[in-house]
Amino acid sequence: MYTVAVRELCEFTAKQGDLDWRFTPAPTALEGIAGHATVAQRRLAGRGAGAGPGYESEVALEGQHRRLRVRGRADGFDPAACRLDEVKTFKGRLDRQPASHRALHWAQAKVYGWLLCQARQLVRIDVALVYFDIGSQQETVLTVPCTADALRTHFEAQCERFLGWAEQEAAHRTERDAALRAAVFPFGRFRTGQRPLAEAVYRSATAGRCLLAQAPTGIGKTVGTLFPLLKAAPGERLDKVFFLTAKTSGRQVALDALARIAAAQRVPAGGGAEPAAVAPSPDASVSGATRTPGGAGLPLRVLELIAREKACEHPGQACHGESCPLARGFYDRLPAARAAALATASAPSPASPSPSPSAPLEATSGQLLDQARVRDAALAHGVCPYYLGQELARWADVVVGDYHYYFDAGALLHGLAQANQWRVAVLVDEAHNLVERGRRMYTAELLPDSLYQARHSDTAGRVPAVKKALDKVRRAWVALDKAQPQPYAMHDAFPPALLAALQQCGSTLADHFAEHPEQMDPALQAFYLELLHAQRLADCLDTHSMVDVARAPGGAPGSSVVCLRNVVPAPFLAPRFAAAHTSTLFSATLQPARYYADLLGLPAGHAGVDVASPFQAAQLRVSVARHISTRYPHRAASLVPIADLMARQFGERPGNYLAFFSSYEYLQQVAEAFAQRHPGVPHWCQSRRMQEAEQRDFLARFVEGGEGIGFAVLGGAFSEGIDLPGRRLIGAFLSTLGLPQMNPVNEQIRQRMHALFGEGYDYTYLFPGLQKVVQAAGRVIRSPSDEGVVHLIDDRFARAEVRRLLPDWWAVEG
Repeated sequence: MYTVAVRELCEFTAKQGDLDWRFTPAPTALEGIAGHATVAQRRLAGRGAGAGPGYESEVALEGQHRRLRVRGRADGFDPAACRLDEVKTFKGRLDRQPASHRALHWAQAKVYGWLLCQARQLVRIDVALVYFDIGSQQETVLTVPCTADALRTHFEAQCERFLGWAEQEAAHRTERDAALRAAVFPFGRFRTGQRPLAEAVYRSATAGRCLLAQAPTGIGKTVGTLFPLLKAAPGERLDKVFFLTAKTSGRQVALDALARIAAAQRVPAGGGAEPAAVAPSPDASVSGATRTPGGAGLPLRVLELIAREKACEHPGQACHGESCPLARGFYDRLPAARAAALATASAPSPASPSPSPSAPLEATSGQLLDQARVRDAALAHGVCPYYLGQELARWADVVVGDYHYYFDAGALLHGLAQANQWRVAVLVDEAHNLVERGRRMYTAELLPDSLYQARHSDTAGRVPAVKKALDKVRRAWVALDKAQPQPYAMHDAFPPALLAALQQCGSTLADHFAEHPEQMDPALQAFYLELLHAQRLADCLDTHSMVDVARAPGGAPGSSVVCLRNVVPAPFLAPRFAAAHTSTLFSATLQPARYYADLLGLPAGHAGVDVASPFQAAQLRVSVARHISTRYPHRAASLVPIADLMARQFGERPGNYLAFFSSYEYLQQVAEAFAQRHPGVPHWCQSRRMQEAEQRDFLARFVEGGEGIGFAVLGGAFSEGIDLPGRRLIGAFLSTLGLPQMNPVNEQIRQRMHALFGEGYDYTYLFPGLQKVVQAAGRVIRSPSDEGVVHLIDDRFARAEVRRLLPDWWAVEG
């Protein structure tokens, strides 16, 4: 039996026409919930259209047709009037609603109508669409009388359209789960440290827990987390695995690992050589079983999600059928595109490299829907690649994408999981990055330039109401700055006069966009989005965030940046972890664990594992330069000693090194001193806003047998997520503790951290700084055969509180 939600069924069968993402205001999730509640409360109180005694809200319904189970919750039922209500919230003018949207709404309402008739033994019923205007709080009710027979015919027609696909999906799920139960670890043996990690992930999955896993670089964390989670999927009835990354490089590593896992399940028929036996395990479920020659590979659908700007084929055109040819008729061509993408997923992809030079590509691909395959399928059927990818998320087993696809306020994957009641597992790669990324997701800035551009936009020049609303915001902003003589100040609440002006402006702009959806005004829309984000976060302002207003010294009133700054993302992230059946956050730098548990909102009963390093102290010489201070007042005096230390190390052992600094300015100062004093030593520097091609050129100089020093900024593109094994990199210089700059903003954060956790300095400065240091130093030793050196250049590295945050296996000298 295949189970599907009413909404999912109708979106699959009843959507038609153009993709239309024309800029029109839509209710937020909270507004939608509040709107539904208002309609229900009116009817329960005997008010509203046709309300009567005994009104029922949120009516759970379920029915089936052949091998398909359909379930959902009808918004309301009035037994006295024998009327089912399907509530839809909206903003703007209802008469501008696309016909395709209305058709979808009726399809859903009538499915609920049949399920209710079946449950209550009704022969006829009125089916009503209740459109609730968020702005005016008015209802528009459209009602049609229906017989049970007609509703049953409608229901069965929708089911028949879906049933072929459902049977295919059920067969895929059965085949997938059987293959996962028999899956074998893709390498002959676990690496040292990889088995404890894999077993911890497996145990957490089977217990339905969250796991915080610190594991050293070089043990194969990606395979070591993915494989046990896939092994647990059949027993735990997992629908999806979401592998979430902070950077593009992490996404590719995951895709390669999944390809290798898939490849390992395929053995040529007729006597291909068997791999080395999987090492015995106390938990056979983690190790897997012996492969059968002639196996067909792992039937695992792996989808890669990428950013819209990277997927868009027509970046200068809006996302609707009147502008973009790939949006025109999107839903009419979607079924064929979707079927083609999934049917060809297991074919070789030229853009997908084999994880092993000796393995044939077709044996490593699995059922891969990377961006190249999705694009090919989309263009072959004339649909948008980006939105085809989003549709395919419903049918993938593993989705690999950025953090924001699950943790952002409007996250696609979280929304789909909730709507479809999926049991999901979440893997968070390089989880130390989630603190800052989470903060950014739930931080809003109001920029004076955005308001300036909006006030001078074409629309503001033509529409007096829009100009008036924007000018009112400007006046409130100027008044706020005049009342604040100092350049920086924190406020206990969002400034009320400015908030009121923003709310009125938001309402005016919403009305304008609803009235004129065909008019494009990028400047006005950009400010409107900033405004909405700020309003939404202001509505839930609490101790997790703070409001600050900052302007440059001498700046004119109205030139400040108003920031609603999140400092503890835990309240926003915790519900996402709670929604997952199991989640694992892993990284080489998750110390101390309490810092990440507090800031990320991990469940109280979460598990933890700290995997011992497979590396030996003899592999890495770590020295502290106590005679040098890199504090800001001592920077000038540090330039020559740092340059000479680096040159001395290079002279003792020529090869490739990375040197990390706290800022581009400091980097340039040391680089100039180094070039003057040691012109014979090759060196190259990271520059501000390096493009991807320039980053590749920077890394291309780190070759086996190469010699030179690459200067980079700590916390930038080269301090984590890069792999330079062997003699491609033999040492690193850390001329900074990585501490965030001491400024008014960070000092306010320190005070807030002290109030919440009692460790203000450590949570604001020390822990984030040392995490970057350990990540950067981790570039040196990548395998048990590597050898290298790390110089920690600052006297503070000798302090006990700093040493405690360094890896246990380091034997620090000095």
